[in-house]
Amino acid sequence: MRTVTLGSYVVAPGKLPYVVAEIGVNHEGKLDLAKTLIELAKEGGADAAKFQSYKASRIASRNSPAYWDTSKEPTRSQFELFSKYDRFGAAEYVSLAEHCQKVGIDFVSTPFDAAAVDFLEPLVPFYKIASADITNVPLLRQIAAKGKPVVLSTGASTLAEIDTAVEVLSRSGCSDPVLMHCVLNYPCNNENAHLNMIEGLRRGYPELVIGYSDHTLPDAGMLILSAAWLKGALVLEKHFTHDKTLPGNDHYHAMDVHDLKRLRENLALLTTTLGELHKKPLIGEQAAREHARRSVVVDRAIKAGQVIVATDLTYKRPAHGISTAFWDQVVGRKAARDLAEDHVLRWEDIV
Repeated sequence: MRTVTLGSYVVAPGKLPYVVAEIGVNHEGKLDLAKTLIELAKEGGADAAKFQSYKASRIASRNSPAYWDTSKEPTRSQFELFSKYDRFGAAEYVSLAEHCQKVGIDFVSTPFDAAAVDFLEPLVPFYKIASADITNVPLLRQIAAKGKPVVLSTGASTLAEIDTAVEVLSRSGCSDPVLMHCVLNYPCNNENAHLNMIEGLRRGYPELVIGYSDHTLPDAGMLILSAAWLKGALVLEKHFTHDKTLPGNDHYHAMDVHDLKRLRENLALLTTTLGELHKKPLIGEQAAREHARRSVVVDRAIKAGQVIVATDLTYKRPAHGISTAFWDQVVGRKAARDLAEDHVLRWEDIV
């Protein structure tokens, strides 16, 4: 597997994941709130604060239907929803990028049109491409030609579509995109998360870094994202908000700063538990090897010269005598001396 550098962080197996707080448009067009969300993302331990750069008129036609849970977000037109939050232009994203630099967190924004790709180029250390654009050949080509790392979400896509996107990116200047498992449900029910697809992508693209973009409702323990990392996702992304109780848009399936801190705590704890890949006895297990394993023990008194049969023996702790691994080498031998009941058998006791 190749390593990928996102910002200043080298994403590689055996390391903590690169965590993206997907602010998106949860700032609702308010620059001060967007900056507050950046600060909260940094406080929670995210590596990147990510936004979405689009204009409603360039991303959706006026008759584009909703594809989200309208009981959570009642707007039934994509154009109408996007129109609510497309108030930022290039100047606002420059301001947000500068604030990220001041706070000490990577600034990233997903471009949804050609103009956004261009004005984001000097601001972002890498490009994020949304699942919906995995078949958008001209956008893929334009982004790859910038020569920066690419993180590509794969929600609602087939392997053939992923193959084509990877090929388009490679021919245009990006040979090692990060592929993000993702399910395009808003929200995604837990049973639809299909974290095993992370392993499927790792097998299908063993040379590429695989990640996970999560749309499930945040559980109290942040177990789903933690499990995704254990499944092999080296980049983790989840929507981020300052208030999960706010109605509509992406607040209801987002994590907040407390969830993000819990995720980081989980990852730190799990990191301490992973340890060695090669199975072997550890130094701390030596006492258990010596004292908790069994020895062959005399179960009833045996006379010198007597042939030892299995019913003469039992097995007890500690493993200070003949190991029970050699049981078959003991049975049928003769006693070298009288052996009392409960005697821990040693090799000098038999001939």
